[in-house]
Amino acid sequence: MENAIRTLRMSTGLSQARFGEIYHIPKQTIKAWEYGQRKPPKYLVELLAFRVRYDLTIYNNDNA
Repeated sequence: MENAIRTLRMSTGLSQARFGEIYHIPKQTIKAWEYGQRKPPKYLVELLAFRVRYDLTIYNNDNA
């Protein structure tokens, strides 16, 4: 599950700090998830994935 967060963040091209700012998640929390120190709840990963995909779709459509 930790890698799912990193994969999502990397798909946006954002740093941990900027990803946290946009999605209102503390940078330290993202770092802990990515390094396997903490595990995000499954529902949160699913919701975040949905939101990131939505945001990327909107961004890509606006820049097409």
